[in-house]
Amino acid sequence: MGFIISGLEPVPEGPALSNASRGPVSKGPAVMAGEGTMEPQEKIRSKRIFLNHLDSFVGRYVGKYLANSVVGSSLEELNDDEDQDEEETGSAKSVQLAKGTYQVVGTLSNPGVKKPDFAFEIFSYESHDQLYEYLQECDIIIYNITETPEQIEEASWAISALHSDLEHFESPKTFILLSTIMTWTQTKLVDPEDPEVAFTEDDYRRRKSHPNFKDHLSLEKLVIKLGKTKKRKFSTYVVASGVVYGMDESVFHFFFKEAWLGLNPTIPCFGDGKNVIPTIHVNDLARVLHNIAEHKPKTYYIFALDDSKHTLKQLVKAISKLGPGKIQHIPQEEALLNYELTQSDFDHLLVNLTMEAFFIKENFNIRWVAESGIVENIQSLFNEYKQSRGLVPLKIAIHGPPAVGKTSVADKLAKHYKLHHIKIKDVITEAIADLELRSSLPVVEEPEEGEEQDDEEAGDGDPQELLDQIKENMDQSGGRLDDNYIIKFMKKKLLSMPCQNQGFILDGFPKTYLQTKDLFGTEEEEEEGGKNKFPQYDKAITPEHAFSLEASDEFLKQRILNLPESVVVGTHYTQERFLRYLAQYREQNTEDETLLNYFDEIEIHPMHIDVSQDNDEENTPIVHDIIQIVGKAKNYGPTVEELKELQRKEADERLAKEAAERTEQERREAEEAAEKLARWEEWNKRLEEVKKQEHEFLEAHSIPLRNYLMQNVMPTLTQGLIECCKIRPDDPVDFLIQDDTTRFPFLTVAYTQP
Repeated sequence: MGFIISGLEPVPEGPALSNASRGPVSKGPAVMAGEGTMEPQEKIRSKRIFLNHLDSFVGRYVGKYLANSVVGSSLEELNDDEDQDEEETGSAKSVQLAKGTYQVVGTLSNPGVKKPDFAFEIFSYESHDQLYEYLQECDIIIYNITETPEQIEEASWAISALHSDLEHFESPKTFILLSTIMTWTQTKLVDPEDPEVAFTEDDYRRRKSHPNFKDHLSLEKLVIKLGKTKKRKFSTYVVASGVVYGMDESVFHFFFKEAWLGLNPTIPCFGDGKNVIPTIHVNDLARVLHNIAEHKPKTYYIFALDDSKHTLKQLVKAISKLGPGKIQHIPQEEALLNYELTQSDFDHLLVNLTMEAFFIKENFNIRWVAESGIVENIQSLFNEYKQSRGLVPLKIAIHGPPAVGKTSVADKLAKHYKLHHIKIKDVITEAIADLELRSSLPVVEEPEEGEEQDDEEAGDGDPQELLDQIKENMDQSGGRLDDNYIIKFMKKKLLSMPCQNQGFILDGFPKTYLQTKDLFGTEEEEEEGGKNKFPQYDKAITPEHAFSLEASDEFLKQRILNLPESVVVGTHYTQERFLRYLAQYREQNTEDETLLNYFDEIEIHPMHIDVSQDNDEENTPIVHDIIQIVGKAKNYGPTVEELKELQRKEADERLAKEAAERTEQERREAEEAAEKLARWEEWNKRLEEVKKQEHEFLEAHSIPLRNYLMQNVMPTLTQGLIECCKIRPDDPVDFLIQDDTTRFPFLTVAYTQP
């Protein structure tokens, strides 16, 4: 086991400490305290904590917290000032806190995952014997079975193996089973006449589990049983955790993601939502485990819960404020059809338990992150969620003269980054339509208990009065709306949750320095009268990237002339309107105070891009250049529906390509077959011609031989055959040639011819 020497620099964690450094560390020799002096120093023994599946949600955050916790720190009394300033002074205390921190070791659920930064060592094993050797080196063993039921069997083996070998322990060990409140769901009420009476740790012997969590209950009983013998050497605890939330979220992630994406007007709430869900923040859970490991309480069963007793409806309503702010009740059966919810998530969301964690509040020193629960801390949870998930809104402004291609570039960027394309005309139309809708609705009654009125609607005042003012202003200005109304609508749009979640692209607005200052400036700057050297601006709505698309007047005029008439009719691209808008743009951007000057003043320096260099009507090279400058998107990426649609398109393209290839192959095969047939017919014709020529050649060359045979050979041969027929010799040929060559001289010649 590694050690840290008091008064020296912190010993680095991880690979810097070899396996040879394990084992308890006692007081060692004197350590150099200053130049020329020696001063004895005490070596602090750093305890080792085992935690399974360090790459899981709970394992990751609990392990990180314990790795940064000083051994024995939970035994100290809390100081209110320290509690309040803990976050602010964290950097100043970092060196001090690094001394004597826990060494967190453990396993990974996925061996291919990179080793967590906080982990001192990762265990990989092929047998239980190997794992047991690792467990023997640990002072505290924590087994988390809330996320992976497959770990129940391993945890059961581990507690049994350690208990059977406790006589050989060199130092006391603590075993903590991190279980779940799902082992309480079927427990009979404490008071049947009063369902709101809460369960406490004292009722743990009466608990009855959910049907899907019976194995969890059996392991809990085993851990408690084995901890009742020789407590000084081997102490065991069961921690029943509420539904864990916080950071990048786990069980509640479905609702957070739905709200952040904002694809639906409401967030689903399963059933009537009246069931009470005990909860705890993941960092508060880590603090509870830390306190148990150090206090070693006498009780065996401990609740890890915050003070909240919120219903599912209240929780979903609070989370919905990250997006549309509205919920919709759906049947519980429909939740099972959602692919993003596991059976375990579904079971946890439908639990209905009223529980009180008296023990940890009365006996432990805990600096709570969210003691009051989700609803009261929802804004900080939103920030945690976005930061942990890397969900950073991207804000871009596109500026340039008419016909330069702002809208086409903004549209492509919006699709690539999944941002909201903000066009001033659409914003005004949407705002007026919203006012008309709200003014036509009946007066809203007081919200129900536990519900809040929409802040945006409450802040607008009387919608009918504002609508009348807008119409009057437009009538007086020839259909145009004053900047103060436009700025108000634009600010409301940019501050809406969709724009604050994913980000936006401003297309052609604001146009002037004053509009830009009014839109992005803050009220503090207006009150101070511009006394500050640098303008104060609202970072929530101010673009972080500004791009100015530029081109000459001749280039823009030529681009307009090349547009089809059907595209130009009814737009500002008609010759008269285009030239007027172009002249107005040039006039606005030749003054000292322009839109681009404002961005320069607030240190957001615009990028100037000449669109005439590529002369591409689709502006594809420009979009590519901007993507290279902005970088990768920081959001969820494609949704499941988009992935399915993308897969469908890829499948259709693949099938179409395969069909085209088959058609081409069939065409080539048909051509080859026709060509082969034509060659075969041509070959047969030539073969017949060759045969005919050979026959004629043979016929022509055989005539002299035939004549010779008919004149000289056949008459004599006929006579010889007649004689042979008369005599009938045994060998007719020999008869014809043996002594009668004088009579048949031609036979000798004919017989000896090759």
